[in-house]
Amino acid sequence: MSKLIRKILEYLRGEPQHIEKLYKRGLKVGKNFHRMGGVIIDPSHCYHITIGDNVTLAPRVHILAHDSSTMMFLGKTRAANVTIGNNVFVGAGSIILPGVHIGNRVIIGAGSVVTKDIPDNSVAVGNPAKVICDIDTYLVKEKTMMKAENTFAGLDYDNTDDINKAVAAAIKYGEIFVGG
Repeated sequence: MSKLIRKILEYLRGEPQHIEKLYKRGLKVGKNFHRMGGVIIDPSHCYHITIGDNVTLAPRVHILAHDSSTMMFLGKTRAANVTIGNNVFVGAGSIILPGVHIGNRVIIGAGSVVTKDIPDNSVAVGNPAKVICDIDTYLVKEKTMMKAENTFAGLDYDNTDDINKAVAAAIKYGEIFVGG
């Protein structure tokens, strides 16, 4: 993706933090990185942060690589590396604290506070985030809830018929699945 297109997308998404500046300051990011609106990647210590391939940061995720709570009392700020592996989804409103390593094939649930390392192939949720199951168990469970009637590929949000079908499915099944 060209720099111009990336900047235009950031502007359209309302992202105040310009990723190019973070790259120049040492942020390391792999291929297929997606960050949604309101994501904050520690601007003053971004050189401590490495993000792998195929990573999505949902809205309002915060990644912190430093902790200034000790500055007032000890005159020092703690900084530590943060590593996010490949094929990771971090849910909306989650916070990743300094010194954390998130493995490969991981889902972090919305609103989680990641204070400790999360191993490969895990689903972690909560405050503090705890592993609740392996990713394959989670995906099998989710897949069993998908029915032809509550799964929509290419849902057109401007098409009233599509929306009515999705609403009816959500009422009947309690949830729907949308995507490719």
